[in-house]
Amino acid sequence: MATPVLMPKQGNSVEECIIVAWNKQVGEQINEGEVIAEIETDKASFVVEAPATGKVIGHFFKEGELAPVLVNIAVIGEDGEDIEEFRPKIEASAAAAPAATASAPVAAGAAPAAQGAAQQVVETATPVAASVEIPGGVSPRAKKYAKRFNIDADSITGTGINGRVVEKDVIAKRYALPRQTDVVRKMLADGWEVKPAAKSSTIRSSDLRKGVAQSNVRKVIASRMSDSLKNHAQLTLNGSAEATMLLKCRAKIKEGAGSANQVNITIGDMIMFAVVKALEEFPQMNVEYVGGKVYKADAVNIAFACDTEKGLLVPVIAEAETLTLAELSRAVKTRAYAAIDGSINPDYLEGGSFTVSNLGAFGIESFTPVLNAPQVGILGVCAPVLRPVREGGAVVYKDFIGLSLTIDHQVIDGAPGAKFLAKVKENIESIDKLAGIEC
Repeated sequence: MATPVLMPKQGNSVEECIIVAWNKQVGEQINEGEVIAEIETDKASFVVEAPATGKVIGHFFKEGELAPVLVNIAVIGEDGEDIEEFRPKIEASAAAAPAATASAPVAAGAAPAAQGAAQQVVETATPVAASVEIPGGVSPRAKKYAKRFNIDADSITGTGINGRVVEKDVIAKRYALPRQTDVVRKMLADGWEVKPAAKSSTIRSSDLRKGVAQSNVRKVIASRMSDSLKNHAQLTLNGSAEATMLLKCRAKIKEGAGSANQVNITIGDMIMFAVVKALEEFPQMNVEYVGGKVYKADAVNIAFACDTEKGLLVPVIAEAETLTLAELSRAVKTRAYAAIDGSINPDYLEGGSFTVSNLGAFGIESFTPVLNAPQVGILGVCAPVLRPVREGGAVVYKDFIGLSLTIDHQVIDGAPGAKFLAKVKENIESIDKLAGIEC
């Protein structure tokens, strides 16, 4: 009996996934639990396991194509079985609808390599015997994005199945550039004849270069960073906090890190804890700025920048103000490990109200963090630096950690931003009292 393979749902915020590679081609045998496909959201990579043993008798999407979640993407069965009952109901005119691959023998060695151990194995949902009706209209995520930026989603031509308008269509509409610059339009209006420059017959070495397509994650990063710089008045305030107590507490924690139930709390964890407590006292920093309006967050949903092989990800820890230092440390490690190995639930990458970006481990002494819009603040944390300090009539050397706070000047003025940064500094310098630990 033929068994369909569903595109699994990767969190509540994901509507569709890209099929990166088919690990089993049509005509190949596959065992239950084997990887049949590698898939990717805009933030992480996963694999799909076969729900049954048999032969792959059909693919409904090609490599590189987007497939909606909870829709049949392939069929496993035996030669001669009908796959039409499992085909997603897609209008013939829909550009996104690929034809199912006909059953045919596959040469030995044609299957792509299996996904590496770093990717999470996703269990396929229980298959359904009938195909899934894919609605047109506007998807919920597209509606949300359109409402945020005052875009008429109903006027957009969707690229999703059955002409469905998805989030990427609204993003494309927002960033659509005119075909002519303002200067060219004015020249044409004044009667100038504007001709394109003649192509040179000389072939340059640069003409022979081949561009490398960006990954989905990299495209999202590029879009968000560009959006942040274009639409927000970013002002960075630089300061520093004495790191004496931080280093003292860290040294004591390391001494007992091997004991039972001892959390290996890092300097970064302590700084993030200090930021969370400062945000409780400065709620005006814990907001989002969207469409000319300020939206106050219901809780301190702290986000932190995480470097992964696929690019920058920003996991979020919700209601961080309710956590102890040890609980926050565990949450940070859990989210970071999941982000690095590609198994993080996409829902944990949404909803942050303030971000911390720590480059201290790389020896960076100063940098300008870019806002994680629509948040209005991001704190950059730098490496400890030994500096001379005058105490009484003598000069002593102490470690200081650089702090770079970028704010949206449309919402936060320099003075309130400076007061918040001063509070973070105070919290860091008295982390032992703040967290209730003996150092």
